[in-house]
Amino acid sequence: MPCGGGIYGGQTHSQSPEALFTQVCGLRTVMPSNPYDAKGLLIAAIENDDPVIFLEPKRLYNGPFDGHHESPVVPWSQHALGEVPEGYYTVPLESASVFRAGSQLTVLAYGTMVFVAEAAARETGIDAEIIDLRSLWPLDLDTIVASVKKTRRCVVVHEATRTCGFGAELLSLVQEHCFYHLEAPIERVTGWDTPYPHAQEWLYFPGPARVGAAFLRAMEA
Repeated sequence: MPCGGGIYGGQTHSQSPEALFTQVCGLRTVMPSNPYDAKGLLIAAIENDDPVIFLEPKRLYNGPFDGHHESPVVPWSQHALGEVPEGYYTVPLESASVFRAGSQLTVLAYGTMVFVAEAAARETGIDAEIIDLRSLWPLDLDTIVASVKKTRRCVVVHEATRTCGFGAELLSLVQEHCFYHLEAPIERVTGWDTPYPHAQEWLYFPGPARVGAAFLRAMEA
């Protein structure tokens, strides 16, 4: 199921509906951030006995978009994660990946926001550990908790609206499992609580400037 904005699709073709599906009991929800994971997760989804919602961020079809819409995107053919083996392999449906190792704060992201968070870390100079969730439900809570306990700070990033977005669940789980390890309030960067605007798309899209500002707030708290 294609999802997300960044393609001038307007309010009817830019939604991020993952939170609608993650609350359905028995339904698995995944969102890959790159071609390698997409193939592995899709094969695992086909082989799994449970129904799986497979969400595809449209803005990543051409390459690893980092939120800088004014610059051309490097095609997947020139990116390491664009190399997809022809043979059989799977990516476990319940597994997150440490996309970027770091020590100063943990970023929980998925889909397009993984690369936006990477750009924000690079531009702010903050040593952020970026967790690519891949599977939104079931969630790889062990990887999340281990990272937050290590860095003691957490930023949640997603493109969907803020109110009742999936980030609220992530924030609650981190607060529940890592409360005594946190040295700063958990930051959340999301889309606005409005329909996705066609003419003002990049004011809505949570780009690296907004994500980077959240990193700085978390570090300064």
